[in-house]
Amino acid sequence: MTIFFEQTERLTHSAVMAMLAAAIVKAEESAQPQCVVIVDSSGETLAEIRMTGAKFLSRMSARAKALTASSIGAPSSSIPETVRPGIAAATEGAVTGLPGGLPIKRNGVTLGGIGVGSGSGEQDIAVATAALVAIGADAI
Repeated sequence: MTIFFEQTERLTHSAVMAMLAAAIVKAEESAQPQCVVIVDSSGETLAEIRMTGAKFLSRMSARAKALTASSIGAPSSSIPETVRPGIAAATEGAVTGLPGGLPIKRNGVTLGGIGVGSGSGEQDIAVATAALVAIGADAI
C-alpha cells in the first residue's frame, strides 16, 4: 500500500520562545553571552539571538551547529573527526563537527535543531540542553 500523506509534529512559536528564554537564562548563569539559533527539520531558521557581548562570528557557527544537528538527528559533535574538513568544504560551512548543536526530538522524531556558540564546547552544550529541557524534548 502506498502512503501519500502522514501526520507530523512541528515546533510552535511558543516552543521556540520557551527554548530561547531557557537558553538565555542558562548562558547568563555562566556569565557567557551566547549566540543561539533554532531551525526546524527542513533547516529553516525559526529564531536566533546574539546576546549582548557574544562573539558576532559565533552566530555563523551556531547556525551550522543547528543545521547539522537537525540534518543528522544527532549532536553536531558526532560528525567524525576525519570527515569534518571535507564535509565543511562540501557544504560551504553549513555542516560542522563543533560541539554545541543538538537535535530537537520528540518521541524519537527530529523536529529541528538548536545551535549555540560563543562559549566553550561544554558551555554551548549546557545552554542547548537547557533549551531542550524547557520544552520536554527527548533527552540526548
